[in-house]
Amino acid sequence: MFSTFKTLMTGANRRAEAQVRQQYSIELIEEKIAQATDDLKSAKSTLVSLIQKERAEQRQIATLDTRIADLTTRARAALTEGRDDLAEAAAAAIAEMENERSLRQDTRSRLEARIMRLRQSVETAHRRLIDLRQGAISARAVKGEHRAQASLGRSLNRQPMDEAAELIQEVLGQEDPFEASEILGEIETGLAPHSVADQLADAGFGTPLKSTATDVLSRLKTER
Repeated sequence: MFSTFKTLMTGANRRAEAQVRQQYSIELIEEKIAQATDDLKSAKSTLVSLIQKERAEQRQIATLDTRIADLTTRARAALTEGRDDLAEAAAAAIAEMENERSLRQDTRSRLEARIMRLRQSVETAHRRLIDLRQGAISARAVKGEHRAQASLGRSLNRQPMDEAAELIQEVLGQEDPFEASEILGEIETGLAPHSVADQLADAGFGTPLKSTATDVLSRLKTER
C-alpha cells in the first residue's frame, strides 16, 4: 500500500514539475543563462588571476637570470685574481638562485598549462552563451506566438463573441419607444370623455358621432 502511494506521489510530483517547467520555461531559460553568465564571469576572473601569477613568475625568472649572469661574471673575475674565497661565495649564491629559478620555471610551466586549459574552457563557454542567448530569443518569440494563438482561440470559442452576439440580439429585439407611446395614446384616447358620447349616440340619444355599417348600407341603397 505504501509503495503504491509512494509511486503515485512520485508520478504526481513529476507531472507537476513538468507543468511548472513548461509554464515558466522562458523564466527558467533566462535564469539558467544568468547562472551560466555568472560562472563565465568567475572563470574569467580566475583566468586573469592565473595570467597575472604567470607574468609575475616570468618577471622573477628574468630578474634571477640577470643576477645569475652578473654573479657569474664577478666569480670568474675573482678566480682570475686568485680570490677563491669570493668565488666560492658567489658560486653558493649562484647555486641558490639557480635552484629558485628552476622552481619558478616549473611553477610557470604549470600556470601556463592551467591558463591554456581555462582559456579554452572560457572560449567554449562564451560561444555556448551566445548560442543560448540566440536560442532564448527564438524561444520567447515562439512562446509569445503560442500565447497569442491561445488567446485568439479563447476569444473565438468562448464568452466574448457569445456575449457580443447576445447584446446585438438584445438591441435588435428592444421595443420601439415611439410605437409604445402611440399605443399608449390610443389607450388614453379610448378613455377620454368623448368615448362616452359615442356610447350615448349608439344608444339613440343624439346624432351618431361615427359612421356604422348600417349607415353605409342605407346610403348605398339610397344611391341606387
